[in-house]
Amino acid sequence: MNGHQRDGAGAANGASTSEWSPSSWRTRPIKQQVIYEDHSAVNKALTKLKHVPPIVTATEIWKLRRALAEVAQGKAFLLQGGDCAELFDYCNDNAIDSKIKLLLQMSLVLIWGGNKPVVRIARMAGQYAKPRSSPMETVDGKQVPSFRGDILNGYPLDQRDIDPDRLVQAYFHSAATLNYVRAELASGIADLHKPMEWHLGHVGDPELQRKYSTIVDSISESLRFMRTVGADTAGQLETVDLFTSHEGLLLEYEESLTRKLKHPSNRNVPLIMKTASAPKVSPLTGGAMTDKSIQEPETTGYYNTSAHFLWVGDRTRQPDHAHIEYFRGIENPVGIKVGPTTSTADLTELLDIVNPRKEVGKVTLITRYGEGKVDELLPQHIEAVRKTGHTVVWQCDPMHGNTRSTTSGIKTRSFASIFSELASALRIHKECGSFLGGVHLELTGDAVTECTGGSQGLQDEDLSLRYETFCDPRLNEKQALELAFLVAGSQRGDKA
Repeated sequence: MNGHQRDGAGAANGASTSEWSPSSWRTRPIKQQVIYEDHSAVNKALTKLKHVPPIVTATEIWKLRRALAEVAQGKAFLLQGGDCAELFDYCNDNAIDSKIKLLLQMSLVLIWGGNKPVVRIARMAGQYAKPRSSPMETVDGKQVPSFRGDILNGYPLDQRDIDPDRLVQAYFHSAATLNYVRAELASGIADLHKPMEWHLGHVGDPELQRKYSTIVDSISESLRFMRTVGADTAGQLETVDLFTSHEGLLLEYEESLTRKLKHPSNRNVPLIMKTASAPKVSPLTGGAMTDKSIQEPETTGYYNTSAHFLWVGDRTRQPDHAHIEYFRGIENPVGIKVGPTTSTADLTELLDIVNPRKEVGKVTLITRYGEGKVDELLPQHIEAVRKTGHTVVWQCDPMHGNTRSTTSGIKTRSFASIFSELASALRIHKECGSFLGGVHLELTGDAVTECTGGSQGLQDEDLSLRYETFCDPRLNEKQALELAFLVAGSQRGDKA
């Protein structure tokens, strides 16, 4: 909105010590700014959002934070995936089911590969805003506003004006999507006793079906044995946790759904030591004595209740700008995209601003270099973070650094390039004495043709068969599952 960008802003160091509130980001410069024409309509929408119930709870947020702490220490693996730009039209049972089942199938493969629990986060129930390189684009020779996600405008050319009512629509579509996800999980869609009911859908490749069936058969045999000896704790095998996430791009929306809540009983942070401002004098030596005492535990905090996990993108992660100012104050676990333009100085500064207490697993660094740059940049960033003392989740996003356009102007990604960056990240972390904690993928459960390669051998000329994305190209169901098998094979040291 107009007025949110200021000509001047304090230094990043000031941002880490100054008073924070859900609206303090408004005093900072901002990238990807949104200009609304009808301010009364915007205020009406934001007032509505401030009075609706939370979509997620503080207890769920801390459940994820504790799980990510396990990932940061190498005790679990993080799988995060979903649409590039979620549409309101995707809020239907078939679309939601296909993504849930694909993430379940991929996580089953990754559990088999890494022999450790998998934390599942969907890019779903809120991924409605997309950063764009320009506010305008050329379509059929005419300049029109860029599509910036359903939370702001529509993809059809007659819906490109920014519409404040879409803020409220985004909330209700997110709430409806997550409500259905919860209902499906509670109804047993993730029951490990029935993994073959996670239908392979559009995957017709016999080799992939054979590999998946082999894993399922192995699990079924183990469950039969557990049941025989009376060790089948069925309640723990009938459902899983599936958390939601989106890029925290539209700060007006995020601020409106930020609530000051009582900390839940599952919150787990170390007690903070504080030093008295006026040191006492020792009666024996006459020297100063440091009076350390345990700080009273906080009872409330600010939670973004629109999603369990939010990330700040490569275009908006400036240390002294609005997005980082907002992110530093919320209790949610947060992600930071790290790319070729991220200096080691900025990276360490960002960690200190967003996570001054150095809480384990609070921050996920989502690396997205491109296959040609990962070998040069990732080791530098690993070493820089190691020197700070922060324990982060290292997550590889092999999608965004490997985007290209065909000769006809279609945006696509090569499966080979995606796997190349991911395989390099696995290797580099091992060489650096670190470990890759997870993957971040743009994918769909549909049989689209948006990324080339994979066992299907899709070529540039095949993309027009089912090119359905409204923003960036996604892996289809077969490619996503194939990638999971390749990662699992690397984790097991196999040639799979």
